[in-house]
Amino acid sequence: MNVKELLYKACLEIVNNRQKTVQESFARIQEAMLSETKSSAGDKHETGRAMLQLEREKLGNQLAEIQKVKEILHKVDAAATVSQGCLGSVIYTSQANYFISVSVGEITANNEKFYAIATNTPIGKLLLGKKVDDIITFRNQSFVIEKIS
Repeated sequence: MNVKELLYKACLEIVNNRQKTVQESFARIQEAMLSETKSSAGDKHETGRAMLQLEREKLGNQLAEIQKVKEILHKVDAAATVSQGCLGSVIYTSQANYFISVSVGEITANNEKFYAIATNTPIGKLLLGKKVDDIITFRNQSFVIEKIS
């Protein structure tokens, strides 16, 4: 399996784990809301129910965001070889290595560190369209693109 495929699988696993965690929390809140309904009425009951509904709404938004991230990730072609920075490219620089996909942070593949970044992040925007030997300046540091796959 090539590095890009390993990075893609790692990103997918991280996103799926996030989704599972949020779904489990959502289910717990649904359960808590059902038990709130069965308990006594009054101000305390209404406050508890309102808090649970707010939390449920927040988790619903998180699930929607995770779904958007998964849709972006599914657009990545792990088998494609590219010559410039774009969605799905693995970029090796003199400073760090990047996988332009979704923002999930640091990933290790083949004993190398990579940063999985989205195209809309500051560094992601800088890397889009760049080619080998291009020089990038980010946060007052310049680095050279050494390899793109």
